[in-house]
Amino acid sequence: MPRHEFRPGRLVAGVTVVGAAVAYAGDAAGVWSIAWFAVFPVLVGGFLVAAVVALVHYLMRRRRSARTASSENIDVPASTSGSQAMR
Repeated sequence: MPRHEFRPGRLVAGVTVVGAAVAYAGDAAGVWSIAWFAVFPVLVGGFLVAAVVALVHYLMRRRRSARTASSENIDVPASTSGSQAMR
């Protein structure tokens, strides 16, 4: 059993931030040269992709849970049994 739910939007956002950190670390180490403002479009684009991925994942989970809930409604509703029915 998994310890927590998989969140692909957070994974994409984390990879984006790690990529920006690697780019700045490479610039600081002298491996390559990057302008100071070049990382901002990469971060914004990565966060937009992460938002779209999170939205798609949310809609898929919502649709799957609705489909599962609709197939499990075979019993009598709780409001027609027990003390609720005597009122």
